[in-house]
Amino acid sequence: MRAHRARFAVLMAVATLAVSAPARADTVTEWNLNTSNELFRVGVGQGAFAAPNLAMVQLAVFDAVNAIDRRYTPYLTAPPAKRWYSKDAAVAAAAHRVLIDGHLVATEAQQDALEVRVNDLYAAALATIEDGPAKRGGIATGEAAGWAMVAARTEDGRFGDPGFTLADPLRAGDWRPTLPMNVNDPGAWLKDVEPFMIRRASQFRSRGPFRLTSRRYAEEFNEVKQIGKSDSATRTGDQTTTARFWGGPTNAVATWSDLIRTLADARPLTTVDRARFYALVYLTGADTAIATWADKAHWMFWRPITAIREADTDRNPATEADADWLPLIPNPPYPDHSSGLAAFGASNVSTLQELFGTDRVAFRGVNSIGIVRNYTRLSQVIDEIVDARVWSGIHFRAADEQGAKLGREVARWRRDHHLLERPR
Repeated sequence: MRAHRARFAVLMAVATLAVSAPARADTVTEWNLNTSNELFRVGVGQGAFAAPNLAMVQLAVFDAVNAIDRRYTPYLTAPPAKRWYSKDAAVAAAAHRVLIDGHLVATEAQQDALEVRVNDLYAAALATIEDGPAKRGGIATGEAAGWAMVAARTEDGRFGDPGFTLADPLRAGDWRPTLPMNVNDPGAWLKDVEPFMIRRASQFRSRGPFRLTSRRYAEEFNEVKQIGKSDSATRTGDQTTTARFWGGPTNAVATWSDLIRTLADARPLTTVDRARFYALVYLTGADTAIATWADKAHWMFWRPITAIREADTDRNPATEADADWLPLIPNPPYPDHSSGLAAFGASNVSTLQELFGTDRVAFRGVNSIGIVRNYTRLSQVIDEIVDARVWSGIHFRAADEQGAKLGREVARWRRDHHLLERPR
């Protein structure tokens, strides 16, 4: 009983901790930050299609460290390694190899820019590690894990054909490019990427949007029409701030990356446990993104801006057109259903709840334009995202709720299949 009370006290201390970033990150976190920053800098670190790239790096890092530590089942490989090999060298070598040879960018110019920066970062990282057999062994282990990931993900569908296939002719309910860019998603190839763990991208297909002529559709239509309008009189100041935290000029994937690094620092972790922390989050998130884009391609449902401006075509007497309606947040260039951010957010929250063993974790988030949000529970994040995308005017509520369900289902599937602790 005393041991149980002590363990509970530790959990509560973790759960109520106000998390802040460390003065100097550990090597695993440093390379997560390097990966996010450098992919963003060359233009492929934004949007859901960044998730597979991040998963590749984090899984290779995990396999490298785990080969030395031997605590968990590997994702791809367990190269021969001594327990005294340098884990810092293994982390840097694995991340470097995937970033340089993993085909994470679409053009030669992007590749050249990426290599210059990543090679410099790698040299700087190795310079901090004492020369000797431990360093050489760590590098060899990281290289082996990195090359295994490169081989496994070659020709996996990344950077394939752009754009979703539009209906011809377009009818009420069909998605089509919208204001302000009128662009057909250049990252639509995400729907065709080979999943990292689930059997197929359609494994967790959502139920789909409500019928245009239904009462439920009209209710959701009128909700987003009123509260999601650019100059809505009913949206509160806090709702507007929340919508802008998760959208607008910010990159929601980058916002999530910052939150994940913040939470990874919430309690002391060994190198292998920290590598597993990131690997589980991004493994789950990558397959969630792939499954969500496949779901979008299946339903191809119109965005609220199109639905509201063309409501005179939906044959629903409870909806009314507004030809000048605009959302608070500009529309991303892909179909409404299901919501990518809600799915990715629910995937992350479910994985984080599993890693912490509790929902009661207090932390703060700051996005790229300085908006701050404070949370006392992990679940508050996904609840907020579901609402925020409606308040933003870019999703019907069903797209958010079903997207969140999809993300949770992918996380549940992964929980029993990957990176499990070995029997002691």
